[in-house]
Amino acid sequence: MRAGIFDRKGAPIAFASSPYSTTYPQSSWAEQDPEEWWRAMGEASRAALAAAKVKPHQIEALSLDTTNCTVVALDAAGKALRPCLLWMDMRSAAQAARVAASGDSALIVNGGGKGPVSAEWMVPKALWLKEEEPEVYAAATYICEYQDFINFRLTGCMCASVNNVSARWHYDTQRGWPNTLLQHLGMPELLEKWPQDVLPLAEVVGGLTQEAAEHLGLAPGTPVAQGGVDAQIGMLGLGVIDPGSLALLMGSSHLHLGVTDQMLHGSGMFGTYRDGLCPGISVVEGGQTSTGSAVAWLHRLLGSPGYAELDKEAAGVPPGAEGLVCLDHFQGNRTPHTDAASRGAFVGLTLRHSRGHMHRALLESICFGTELVLETMRDNGFHPASITCAGGPTRSDLWLQLHADISNIPLRLTEVAEAPALGSAILAAVAAGWYPSIPDAVRGMVHIARTVQPNPAVHEAYRESYAAYKELYPALRPTFHAAAARDSARRQAQKGARASA
Repeated sequence: MRAGIFDRKGAPIAFASSPYSTTYPQSSWAEQDPEEWWRAMGEASRAALAAAKVKPHQIEALSLDTTNCTVVALDAAGKALRPCLLWMDMRSAAQAARVAASGDSALIVNGGGKGPVSAEWMVPKALWLKEEEPEVYAAATYICEYQDFINFRLTGCMCASVNNVSARWHYDTQRGWPNTLLQHLGMPELLEKWPQDVLPLAEVVGGLTQEAAEHLGLAPGTPVAQGGVDAQIGMLGLGVIDPGSLALLMGSSHLHLGVTDQMLHGSGMFGTYRDGLCPGISVVEGGQTSTGSAVAWLHRLLGSPGYAELDKEAAGVPPGAEGLVCLDHFQGNRTPHTDAASRGAFVGLTLRHSRGHMHRALLESICFGTELVLETMRDNGFHPASITCAGGPTRSDLWLQLHADISNIPLRLTEVAEAPALGSAILAAVAAGWYPSIPDAVRGMVHIARTVQPNPAVHEAYRESYAAYKELYPALRPTFHAAAARDSARRQAQKGARASA
């Protein structure tokens, strides 16, 4: 849990954090204790106040961003009936497949209705609770998210964020809740367990209760502004609020979040999440599963040289890595292919190629993958005009330049790297009355540090390499799926042998 304090211009004054643990009871399961969130939030808040040397009454409002979709089952008092199902928890894969098979109109945000539906999402997780832990499901007054749990503990008010529910609950601000989907799944009663009020970002949920104020070290009654999904609140912290702008969040994976004022749906992308940021300001989504994690893997494989050393060697290799092409699907592909069985590959290796070639080919493949996500978005009607970046890979000038050159779009970097924290501060600033709207607060609190310009000549030089990259997945897909089938059969045989023993 991380807490930050910001001034009116978006400058950070202090940060503090407090850890909490994740448990993995079974393969593909991931859980956390909501009481640990609450403990850590109090510790982080009080530590940030002490570091900033400010008084409780000087904090005029607060807001928070959380993971999405981290599902909790609560009793009427807001007490968790079991550990949460963390966003990465995939135990509801079978339920997700049934959701996708329903063909309900609410699934239009899942690749234009073609799917898939991830086990990460709310409805599959709630269905798993109903089927696998019926006592917990029946006893739950509320089935909601991390965000809703914390807001309830802060204010005593139970409500949902339009940001979360439009992104992962199949909610739409015009259609409302996915009634027919829940009826098809035999769980219409879930509507009664979901929060009944859905608030837009920055709307005041309520004031801090006496108990919550004491826990955080703040003044009772301090306004709590509605927040949302960490990555999408990070869009605000990057200044990505205008139609045609896109946030590229770079870490162990890449997330591409674009802003649009149109309703766009299509194969190979997620969204549009209507009014997800503001009324009339919606979000489209793409993603790459293994980016920074793949670079870290190659780094370890090469004996862990310095990243700067590898970048220097790769910078000496010409565009296209002299015929070495990489497929960046080391943990499958999220978009546009959405294929969990796809795998990574280096194609065209010769005895001439060095580790600098391999490092450059891998970085190029990640940037090609991003360009393929953007190409898919363009095919579906979204045309990104600017990209703002955040995350650890922004420390690599080579990586940034490759992204700019391959996509032929300028990359912007902001002064404050903690984009989700600044995004939450922006929402709190609106709730405090410092700014009349979210776009006004973004313009007043987000500042661009530098821009990486693309080189048109290098972009042109990459045309053949990009075409070769796009040919890899369809060529290798049969091999990947045959290997996945053999692996599945082997696991089933081992499972049967253990059962017989």
